[in-house]
Amino acid sequence: MILTKNVLGTPLKSCCDSPKTGFFRDGFCRTGPQDHGTHIACAVLTEEFLEFTKARGNDLSTPRPEWNFPGLVPGDKWCLCALRWTEAFAAGVAPALDLEATHEKMLEFATLEDLKAK
Repeated sequence: MILTKNVLGTPLKSCCDSPKTGFFRDGFCRTGPQDHGTHIACAVLTEEFLEFTKARGNDLSTPRPEWNFPGLVPGDKWCLCALRWTEAFAAGVAPALDLEATHEKMLEFATLEDLKAK
C-alpha cells in the first residue's frame, strides 16, 4: 500500500476490520480513480446518522448477505463518502470522525476545525 496520510498529517491508520470497510475493503479510508463516492471519512456511526443516510437512499443498517455486508449499528466505524459526511454536517447529524483514520483528501471537503467539531 502506498503511504498515505490522514487529516492530521500523520500516517493513515485503519478504520475498521470487522466488518472490512473502505472502498477497497482493506480497512482503510483510501480512494482512487474508480471511487466515485470518495470513501475517505472514518466515521463512528450513530443511530441519527444511520437514519439520515437511509432516508437519502443509502441504507447502511440493513444486512445484505449477497454482498457479504452484515449491516451496521451505532458505534461501528465505517468509511463514508466525503459528500455524505458534509451533507450530514450541514444538517447537524454528522457522526464523529476518527481523524487518524480519515484520509487527508477530506480536507478538500471540510476544514480541520469542522472535522474536529464532531
